[in-house]
Amino acid sequence: MSDGVKSAPGTRRAAQARATQRRIVEQARELFAAKGYTSTTLEEIAAAAGVAVQTVYFHFGNKATVLKQVVDTLAVGDDEPIPVLDRPWVQQAREAVDGRQALAIWLGGSRTIFTRLAPIMKIVRDAAGSDPEMAAQWATNQQQRYIAHQALADLLADKHALRPQLTRRQAADIIYALISHEVFYLLTIERGWSSEQWQTWATETLATTLLA
Repeated sequence: MSDGVKSAPGTRRAAQARATQRRIVEQARELFAAKGYTSTTLEEIAAAAGVAVQTVYFHFGNKATVLKQVVDTLAVGDDEPIPVLDRPWVQQAREAVDGRQALAIWLGGSRTIFTRLAPIMKIVRDAAGSDPEMAAQWATNQQQRYIAHQALADLLADKHALRPQLTRRQAADIIYALISHEVFYLLTIERGWSSEQWQTWATETLATTLLA
């Protein structure tokens, strides 16, 4: 009983720190989206979050780390330490009865992620040409995306759903090329497709290209 009482202040402090981090990340996301990465300052992020700029430095160290946390949070939808490949919708795809159903579930999850993430990833990509930290962030996110798509290719191969002439690597490369933030942004933002239209197109295109 006494142990519980002693741990309560520490638990409250941890919860308060996490709430502060969430507020900083959310306000940073809005500022990055409105002004871009380069034009947004840590002072502006701090003011929008209602904290001292030293608090932002304490939690994140620099602006690049703030943006990384924005990207990571948008990628999974929360700040829980659960990787994308351990999320429930990925497990549902693994348990799908066939390759077509697995693709549909996976691309439903991808649509949700891209809807949140594509505008911010455009900011990262645009900044990567002149900012080494953003170039590193872009490269890291591209690598993470390929790892996820390799997992999808393996999933389809394990279900014996791939065309016989396709290797797992070839399948992963095709998925990586087609299911990207850039293509999603191009079709939904520049060409005005709904995210549902993108999902239907992506599912049909991959099914035709990959599945036996």
